Amino acid sequence: MLISLAVIFLVGLFMADIFNLLKLPKIIGMLLTGILTGPFVLDLIDPSVLGISSELRRIALIIILIKAGLSLNLSDLKKVGRPAVMMSFVPACFEITGYIIFAPLLLGLTRSESAVMGAVLSAVSPAVVVPRMVNLIEEKTGTKKGIPQMILAGASCDDIFVIVLFSAFVTMEQGGTVNISDFLDIPVSMVTGVIIGIIAGFIVSMVFRIKTDPIIKTIIMLSVSFILMTAEDSLKKYIAVSGLLAVVAMACTVKIKGHSGGLSQKFGKLWIPSEIILFVLVGAAVDIRYTVTAGINAVIMIFVALLFRTVGVLLCTVKTNFSIKERIFCVIAYLPKATVQAAIGSVPLSLGLPCGKTILSVAVLAIIITAPLGAVGIDITKNRFLEKESGGKL
Repeated sequence: MLISLAVIFLVGLFMADIFNLLKLPKIIGMLLTGILTGPFVLDLIDPSVLGISSELRRIALIIILIKAGLSLNLSDLKKVGRPAVMMSFVPACFEITGYIIFAPLLLGLTRSESAVMGAVLSAVSPAVVVPRMVNLIEEKTGTKKGIPQMILAGASCDDIFVIVLFSAFVTMEQGGTVNISDFLDIPVSMVTGVIIGIIAGFIVSMVFRIKTDPIIKTIIMLSVSFILMTAEDSLKKYIAVSGLLAVVAMACTVKIKGHSGGLSQKFGKLWIPSEIILFVLVGAAVDIRYTVTAGINAVIMIFVALLFRTVGVLLCTVKTNFSIKERIFCVIAYLPKATVQAAIGSVPLSLGLPCGKTILSVAVLAIIITAPLGAVGIDITKNRFLEKESGGKL
């Protein structure tokens, strides 16, 4: 395990630096490191590390979500209002519709199989999007109109919406029945997640009156976040809870209560090794063999679905004061796929669904195409398409 972790960090850093020198996002180098060192190519990562890969990725995601909550200005988010809510489900609905219409024509799937594929592929990657939006908030780029805040909030809710739909579509494909109550889990999980997060934030803030050392505060926030994420699994039998939103809400509450001093910087430093672990292990989960079987039709399908997603994002920005460039930036920021696809892309295959191999093939291809495309797009356009407020970081 220790050698595997050394490989992940050293090779990941090396590849990230190479791509950084090429003026390309470091994430591409990290993803490529995972693909090459993973079990499907060179097989340099110990199975014990791969066995806890999902937990390690979850921890890395928690760290950036805390950082996001500590950076989020709720008053700026209120300015955006309706578009922030719409961004949490409208683009995903449009993209799923694209798969339902065109996957039968391009990939020979049934409508129900296409719906399952759409649910797997339509989730935006918070691992790619959230850290970039946090940086924009810190740099005060686009924050005057609340654009990064809107995308950050939307990307966090988008995953919840899509995963609930995925569970429902898989149940139907297996011959089961789905109740209306299953879909009610979406708004319920969001509301309960925020409420539980706020309560946790107040409790943590009270503890911070006694514990003032930033390192101790960091440990406490991480520990409480682990509990909140675990609560999502523990309480799902009784009530739907979004662990992601609970973590963000807790961090926002701590910031509002004035106890976030030094914490944002600590979590920013923690994100450096976490980012390497997250993206290298996402890459390691990519079975490159499946991209060979995907074919050109799969590539066409991915881009057709992204066109549908683009329409959905643009619809969300109707009747806003966003310029054309700012709307295009929102479209680009909602392109990346990675985390959710790596997590659930293989589930239909493991369940024995006939469409499983096709879905996994397209999911792998979508990660390889859209994660770099979205990351590069955000990095290239952020300073050209968004307005920087005075006093922002350079």
